[in-house]
Amino acid sequence: MLMTMILVLPAISGCLGSSNQGGENPEDDHWLPHVEDRSGMSYRNDDVFSRVSWNGSYAIDTVRSVYVPVPAISVADGGAGVTGGAEVHMGLWLPIIEGCDMDAAEVPEECQIPVIAEIGPYYADGDVDALTPANRLGRFLIENFVPHGYGVAQVSVFGTGESNHCMDLMGLDEQEGIHAAVEYLGTAPFSNGNVGAIGKSYDGSTPWEAAAMGSEYLRTIVPMSGLIGVHDLMWRNGSMEARGAIMHNGVYGSFGLDGDLEDAQNACEGYFEGYYAGVGAYLTGDNLAWIGSDYWEERHFLTRAIQNYGGSVYIVHGMQDWNVDPHMAFPVHNTMIEAGFEVKGLYGQWGHHYPDRSSDHEGLNSGRGAEAFPYTLRWDWADDLLEWFDYYLRGKGPQPRLIAEIQDNTGGWRVEQSYPPVDVDWVEFDMDVCSIISGSDTITSGSSLTIECPTFEQETRIVGTPIFHLEATISLLATSGHLFVEMVQSSNGMHLGHAVMDLRFHEGGKEGGPLAPGSTVIAKMEFFGMDVVIPEGDGVQLIITQTGEDYLPSPVSTMPVSLGLGSQSVLSLSTASRDCSNLFLPPMHSPYPQCATED
Repeated sequence: MLMTMILVLPAISGCLGSSNQGGENPEDDHWLPHVEDRSGMSYRNDDVFSRVSWNGSYAIDTVRSVYVPVPAISVADGGAGVTGGAEVHMGLWLPIIEGCDMDAAEVPEECQIPVIAEIGPYYADGDVDALTPANRLGRFLIENFVPHGYGVAQVSVFGTGESNHCMDLMGLDEQEGIHAAVEYLGTAPFSNGNVGAIGKSYDGSTPWEAAAMGSEYLRTIVPMSGLIGVHDLMWRNGSMEARGAIMHNGVYGSFGLDGDLEDAQNACEGYFEGYYAGVGAYLTGDNLAWIGSDYWEERHFLTRAIQNYGGSVYIVHGMQDWNVDPHMAFPVHNTMIEAGFEVKGLYGQWGHHYPDRSSDHEGLNSGRGAEAFPYTLRWDWADDLLEWFDYYLRGKGPQPRLIAEIQDNTGGWRVEQSYPPVDVDWVEFDMDVCSIISGSDTITSGSSLTIECPTFEQETRIVGTPIFHLEATISLLATSGHLFVEMVQSSNGMHLGHAVMDLRFHEGGKEGGPLAPGSTVIAKMEFFGMDVVIPEGDGVQLIITQTGEDYLPSPVSTMPVSLGLGSQSVLSLSTASRDCSNLFLPPMHSPYPQCATED
């Protein structure tokens, strides 16, 4: 196999922070101040990503091209299980440590290092190859952390880049390939046995896949806008995102077809199942387990991660993420805490973005993060990760605080011990105390209903996942119906949150079924995660339509749905009592205007 070598110049990691004027390794065990005490720190902001605030001492070695065998792939899996030699490919960057031969068969313990892996399908498929530092995340990891004594691996999942076999779209074959990569990185002579997995979007889902497989060497995962399961994301209360039916074969399947001799390896079980699994799930709204299919079940990671994984979890997610909605983070954050895991969260009002990329954040629209900019930018994020990796991969320094850093839609950041917080107060509005602003209580495919609830007598902070129970009657000619509810601020119509439901799933969750024609149900809808501030004297409106955002109408019926707006229909808002005294200011930002002291 061709070994491609790319020379990477030593990185100058970070700049001088106010707490570290020398740029050397601080002597203080806890070199990074608590997040509430960082506002005076200064960071480099001349690149597209954040930099650690003190420089590592190691140069970056030339990249290594590594192919890892995956013996778990068998003939029954098709693809490379039939042709032989299933393997995943990675580019690997290691530090140059004086007196240490990192390629030796035996590397002394004092030379061994932890490894951070970014695993995904995009190397050489819409992006640079795995041997080139990727602007998605790889360059950030290499330039910030290799000088601090970490290895960094860019790993291609099966069917992408230089990895062979089939593009399995987060299936068990892909999970086996990820597991093999983690096992290699944990047992290689240069490794100290500790591996972390990090990434965003698809690359943020592979850490959950790795956790589901349960390697003893996987010590921490940092999923950013990652999926806890494919069906979990693309179906919500039986409602399907437009991309759901075509994600495997229409979107990612082509990654395994690149005109070479390995194209035949795309003929594997998961790829063929993708042709029926998406369409079938759209028609039923469920995961097709009742027909004996395990396509969607094997692509659910959270339950197996709880069972098999033994490391820590640092979840990063945008509250305005339109691509991977925040129900992939909530209630997952608290679920993992309750299961005994050490969990941290970073939840800003950005979209499908990293926490530290100005060019992404500044383009957000009103109601979708614009009001929180520029406070969304977290120039201290690289430092946060260094502290996290130092503790969980090197056993160095005190344990990071296991908190949730959450930003509201006006820009204010605060610390919560869990998220959603436990000390919420529920404010309820029966629909018979609310007012119809426009439209009719019979919702057709082309109509809408706007309801306004009473104004708040004081500033109100809505947090977490509010609930809307709505009485709905389907047509005598239908066996279901479909509803979409958007919550907006009364005074300006600004988007606050939304909820969606196929009425076959009116109890909420993943189990449902056809209704008798003309049935009346209580649609138990839950809004996607939100953290919004409603000023004193303002309120909320609900705009009800048959569908919205990127959700498709019910495949069963687009017939009218009649709503009952009496006491059976209740909007329940989860609120928390917080004010400016609870907020902290991130580094390199001016004070919050909403917290300015009046003269």
